[in-house]
Amino acid sequence: MVLSADRTAVEPMADDDEVSPSGDPLLAAKFAVPPVPPAFVARKRLTDRLTEGAQGPLTVITGPAGAGKTTLAASWLHQRRRQRAAQPQAGPVVWLTVERDDSAPGVFWAYVLGAFRYHRVPLPDGVGSPSRADSVDHALIVRLASALTRLDRPVVLVLDGFERAADRDVAADLDFLLAHSGTSLRLVLTGRVDPPMPLHRYRTEARSCEIRRSDLAFTARESGRLLRSHGLTASPESVAALTERTEGWAAGLRLCALAMQQADDAEHFARSFAASQHAVADYLMAEVLDAQPPGTQDLLIRTSILTTIHPELADALTGRDDAGRILARLAAGNAFLEPVGDTSWYRSHPLFAEVLRTHLRSRSPSLGTELHRTAAHWLAGHDRLADALGHAVAADDWAYATALLVDRLAVGRLLTGPDSHGLQQLFSALPADLPGAAPALVSAAVALARRDTKESRRLLEASPVDGDAAPEPRLAHALLRLLTDAATGTGTDSDSDGECAGRGESDADADADADSESNGDDVRTLMAQLPLARLEEHPEIEALYRYGRAQALLATGRRAAARDAFAAALAAATDERTRTVRYHCLGALALTEAVDGLPGPAEAHAREGLDTAEEYGIPVGARTGACHLALAAVALDRGDLRGAARQLDAAGACPPALDPPATAEAAVLHSRLDLAHGRTSAALTALTGYDDNGTHHPCAEAERRIATARSAVHLARGDTRAARTALHAAPGAGPADTVAFAAVQLAAGDPERARRLLAPMGDGAPLCPADEIRRALLLAQAAVAEEDRAAAVAFLDQALRAARPGLLRAPFDESGPWLRHLLAGAPELATAHPWLTKRPTADDGCAPLIERLSARECDVLRCAAQLLSTQEIAAEMFLSVNTVKTHLKSVYRKLSVSHRGEAVRRAREAGLL
Repeated sequence: MVLSADRTAVEPMADDDEVSPSGDPLLAAKFAVPPVPPAFVARKRLTDRLTEGAQGPLTVITGPAGAGKTTLAASWLHQRRRQRAAQPQAGPVVWLTVERDDSAPGVFWAYVLGAFRYHRVPLPDGVGSPSRADSVDHALIVRLASALTRLDRPVVLVLDGFERAADRDVAADLDFLLAHSGTSLRLVLTGRVDPPMPLHRYRTEARSCEIRRSDLAFTARESGRLLRSHGLTASPESVAALTERTEGWAAGLRLCALAMQQADDAEHFARSFAASQHAVADYLMAEVLDAQPPGTQDLLIRTSILTTIHPELADALTGRDDAGRILARLAAGNAFLEPVGDTSWYRSHPLFAEVLRTHLRSRSPSLGTELHRTAAHWLAGHDRLADALGHAVAADDWAYATALLVDRLAVGRLLTGPDSHGLQQLFSALPADLPGAAPALVSAAVALARRDTKESRRLLEASPVDGDAAPEPRLAHALLRLLTDAATGTGTDSDSDGECAGRGESDADADADADSESNGDDVRTLMAQLPLARLEEHPEIEALYRYGRAQALLATGRRAAARDAFAAALAAATDERTRTVRYHCLGALALTEAVDGLPGPAEAHAREGLDTAEEYGIPVGARTGACHLALAAVALDRGDLRGAARQLDAAGACPPALDPPATAEAAVLHSRLDLAHGRTSAALTALTGYDDNGTHHPCAEAERRIATARSAVHLARGDTRAARTALHAAPGAGPADTVAFAAVQLAAGDPERARRLLAPMGDGAPLCPADEIRRALLLAQAAVAEEDRAAAVAFLDQALRAARPGLLRAPFDESGPWLRHLLAGAPELATAHPWLTKRPTADDGCAPLIERLSARECDVLRCAAQLLSTQEIAAEMFLSVNTVKTHLKSVYRKLSVSHRGEAVRRAREAGLL
């Protein structure tokens, strides 16, 4: 007997006389295909996979409760039936909802045969039916396979909830049936667990299609369609947040949508974790938790305090020894628990975990503290420090938490590394009245991380570590003291020396060594007392030490040594745990190089610093404007005033600089820009408003930079007395100060004295390009004043050669009319150095001050140029509004602009559009 084509659309046939081996009638409701629920969202990507999978023998759909397994299979079957109406040659489909009462082999196969007959798949009378509930004659399966092979079209059998009857004998018979029905049977199994069939064999033979939990998860776009089908309109950001929170869980999304319909503020609901948790709590309790044995329920509730669960830790929290077996069973059963990669750890669905935690708090309010304390000690003993700290704080055991941080040499992790921001937030609630050195050290590190150097210094001074203490707390104290002193420039002052005639950097070394290196020596000595293996586990200590030493050298004015030290710190900051140090090193090194007249390295390091911040997601509150200040200095020195202004605006959008040199440099650059525009009053105001971070001890280097900049403004106004006074107020001396004093002498009409100040500078240590250029220009100006044209041309040629590698135009632009007259009389110099009078270009060896935009950023910018709104760009590019905003912010930063119109204009100028 075969199925005729004219019977493909006939109504199902029920036989009231059909009974199971137990004598009970077969329930026809189990054969009915479930209706598609209201507000259903068709997902073509999944139905297409089912259609493709049904071309082969086996399709398996597995996922947790509410993942949408049944809905997917039912919607696909309804779609297939509609296609059969248009294409009668398509084979029939058979549905059976399997229930727990069907677990007996005889009952199960009676229902399978009943489903075939109900859906009008004609089987020979000789196939028979099971005679006993607890077993099935294998001959019955053979006869059924033989009957199926005689069908003229393949039949698709859907067994929904197959795990309820997944007896191994049933699975073995089903596998036999599938193997011996030729191509006439296509099997679709849905369930929470994999069927006990040889799936590995089907996979290796490419004869199976598997749709898993991750495939069933809704995408953000599908979630948006689901909400709209419920009459809800939510922003892309809210949809993305809801999708992430539910991890695309179908039932969770639908329950949240129903709750949102009743909410006063649907947008707020979509963004609220608590609201989502409340909406799904009853479902998860009934469908997942209550379905487990009491011992398993207790394990789930106790381990809910954990982000990730290890079997041994679960044993410690529950007092049992079989947690590994239970966790593996729960994961295999899709009970909202899944393995973490190829490890022994597991994780719960975040909403399920929160429901369990709420249940824990209501059932045993005091148990949570005990569980957190147990978890903290177990995790600390298994080198999971960050997790241990979180649980210790949750248990309100601050003494243990701070001791862990100090004794494990981990105080530096508050300042750098992927978990630094989280640790700062964790310990920001540290009580202020805790006794002992460890709480004080941790509080000092938190204060330093949030740029409160005064508080950090106060805590370190108020809680000295005893000299007989272990090396760990003493090392933490010395390292934090070094970083605090370096950040504030304290202990680095040197005496003023009149007009500092020729007193250069090498002469200041001895003055700087004593105070600035003492803390660094303490750190190095204490590091030597610890095993090398322990230090290698904490690369942030070496990186922070080198960074602090570099900052101390910079604060004393030893700029060349500071550059080398920053480079050494960079070499030590290559680990993920030192990325924050690397970012700050790049910014400080770039700014130091820019000030010293090394624009190429400065720009490269500044760009790398900005890329590092983006790549590692360094929080905005932890960033500085140093990289932008360096780029502003490069732009100023190259004569690009507009570029400098853009970079200064970008630097101003960053949190205030932590160290006085950077704060002072920001003021100097603002003053230079105002002075370049002829705004001398504004230039003075920028310097008058300088605040060196509110420290008690001004930084000598910062004060010298401010003094020389103030002197330059007074000279521009023709006030040589004020210019001299400004320099006398600066502490100590260096090459830049000597050049500044010489400039005052020249302006006062004393070229001879200027030459006497400048001449010895060429006999000592090599000068940085900035000082060398300005020194040569002043000597040329002095020669012009003494009417020694040959000497003037020679010195000017020397200055031009020194400036050419970096295209440093600013020193020449600031030199006054004498330079133009000298160049007019020496055309050979103008011919040899054409770069001096034209706009910087890439052909000059100077890359434009614009970072390369990514392909996606260029696409966003092109949409912005078409005057599309943020929402329209998101729709056009299939992105969330939040993602578009992130791209726009990155574009603004890279183009050094603050709004969309300016970005478009800047991009067009640079040829990007």
